[in-house]
Amino acid sequence: MKQFILTFVYLFVCLQLAARPLTKTVAKDGSGDYTSVQAALDAVPLHNKIPVHIFIKKGIYREKLHLDSTKDFVTLTGEDEYNTILTYDDHAGMRNIAGDSITTYSSPSCMINANDFRAAHLTFENTAGMYAGQAVALSVKGDRAVFEHCRMLGFQDTLLAGTFYCRQYYKSCYITGSTDFIFGYAAALFYKCHINSNRNSYITAAATLQSRPVGYVFKDCLLTADSSVTKVFLGRPWRPYASVTWLNCKMGAHILPEGWDNWRKEANEKTARYAEYNSSGPGARPGDRVKWSRQLSRKEAKQYTREYIFGDWKLNL
Repeated sequence: MKQFILTFVYLFVCLQLAARPLTKTVAKDGSGDYTSVQAALDAVPLHNKIPVHIFIKKGIYREKLHLDSTKDFVTLTGEDEYNTILTYDDHAGMRNIAGDSITTYSSPSCMINANDFRAAHLTFENTAGMYAGQAVALSVKGDRAVFEHCRMLGFQDTLLAGTFYCRQYYKSCYITGSTDFIFGYAAALFYKCHINSNRNSYITAAATLQSRPVGYVFKDCLLTADSSVTKVFLGRPWRPYASVTWLNCKMGAHILPEGWDNWRKEANEKTARYAEYNSSGPGARPGDRVKWSRQLSRKEAKQYTREYIFGDWKLNL
């Protein structure tokens, strides 16, 4: 009986320890567990089942980062989003160290393929430049990803938000870019984010599947532009059934009256799902928007809840 009790206590303690988040620190000065972010990500086991928290001290980390698809439940937290910077400068058309051609999908400075990922107080950056072409700062292809108080800095294709059937939440983030700088297939909610255009071009290039009820939803966001930028579209459909909705967003004068572009394909006008509700600011021109977009009623706008966007994913914020 005594042996049974000891065994039970031992197993109970092991289970309790296994359930605790594993916390590690990255610091360039050697004061943490790792000096590089990728080393910390590499240490997360494949098929991970426990929460892993990686705290990153201030610094510029010039690394091409990759979190593998089965390294789930990882959280990255920076000491300060303005001074904890994850950066690289790959872009499409370059060749990597092995001599292979870099594409849009292999250009990201940071690539997150795992599920249940979280990040806070970090800058994700691609410094390839305005005229480098496709140069992704952050690619997120895992399901149930959360970003809070993060900055995504780049030019063309800054943020690749999703592949098929993945869901993402961005809160109080700053995202800047030039062409199609928020693009992809995800169901994503951008809440109280600051969206800045640094070139006359397009903000979104959604590729929502026809079977998905909703794609990108921007709620209570602020749209601004660099001083030289005066002609920006809210989006164009990368795929025919692109879904983008703007709710209660304040839009600067750089947003064109027509709002949306058909990507030089008239057929997209019959399938793209573009909508707004209660836009404000000089860029809010509901009467001048293209006829194939929609202005939602208050009742219609109310349906864009987290449950509607994310289904059975219960956000734990």
